[in-house]
Amino acid sequence: MTAAFQEIALLLAAAAGIGALGLWLRQPLILAYIVVGILAGPMALGWITMRDPLDLLAQIGVAVLLFTVGLKLDLHLVRRLGAVALATGLGQLAFTILFGFLLGLALGMDWLKALYIAIALTFSSTIIIIKLLSDKRELDSLHGRIAVGFLIVQDIAVVIAMMAMSSLGMGGADAGLVPTLGMIALKLALAGGLLGVAMRHVLPRLLDRVARSQELMLLFAIAWGVALASLGEALGFSKEVEAFLAGFSLASSPYREAMSSRLTPVRDFLLLFFFLDLGARLEFQSFDGQIGAALMLSAFVLIGNPLIVMAIMGYMGYRKRTGFLAGLTVAQISEFSIVFVAM
Repeated sequence: MTAAFQEIALLLAAAAGIGALGLWLRQPLILAYIVVGILAGPMALGWITMRDPLDLLAQIGVAVLLFTVGLKLDLHLVRRLGAVALATGLGQLAFTILFGFLLGLALGMDWLKALYIAIALTFSSTIIIIKLLSDKRELDSLHGRIAVGFLIVQDIAVVIAMMAMSSLGMGGADAGLVPTLGMIALKLALAGGLLGVAMRHVLPRLLDRVARSQELMLLFAIAWGVALASLGEALGFSKEVEAFLAGFSLASSPYREAMSSRLTPVRDFLLLFFFLDLGARLEFQSFDGQIGAALMLSAFVLIGNPLIVMAIMGYMGYRKRTGFLAGLTVAQISEFSIVFVAM
């Protein structure tokens, strides 16, 4: 326990120092945290020897982040942006998979590998984009809300894909793909129905009691988000999506702004460990022989994905500036992509 405490203390000190240097160089803190993770990881100084405490803090940070995002999306906003989020999200998924698949074939991959790579390139990191939008105070702007909407569509899509692959890998293949997908849809409907009942009959009364103490309200918010994330993972869902739904279930509450303001510093502190852990997991020796293909696929993600989003939003009547700013959010890939390919 003492060694783990010392490791965390050392990482915090290094993050504070390199973070200050990053601010002086006008770079985002996220980049500084990832650099600290790389330097402290096994590829460099080897400071990180106990991965479990760091990984646990990172997972809680992700859950709190997605909870705060759900907390900001009330039902009126979802109804207003639902169509563009769904159209942009599904359109970007379809076109990126198609063009990514053709690019993979052109690079000499067989069709199965090209398909896996194309699907992996489709998903963008909700965690990183929301943090950047929050840092620039653009989370409540039009392009920020649209971006969050179609990023969540992406997350739900990758969760369904991973759930299907997990089910098929654990014997679901014997039952067939259609029954497996049907069971996933049934689970999602059941979870949505239970959450709807809680939003209407349980949570309003419970919040009225909890809100009498500011400290208890903060504790309840964190506990609610982490508990639903844990429950969702136990039932075969993604804890990130469940944490988002936990926040969404409180988004119509009159106490949401109070909860959100108190959760912000907690979220930022815990997310530090996610980016440290991300940097520590990078393995540069695996890049040998893949540089050319990686550069071409990276160019496709950096240029092609934003153009796809801009084209879809332009067709829907949005201004070029809104489409451009929203399109920039998909110029990267998600940590889900690595998990998907590994599965």
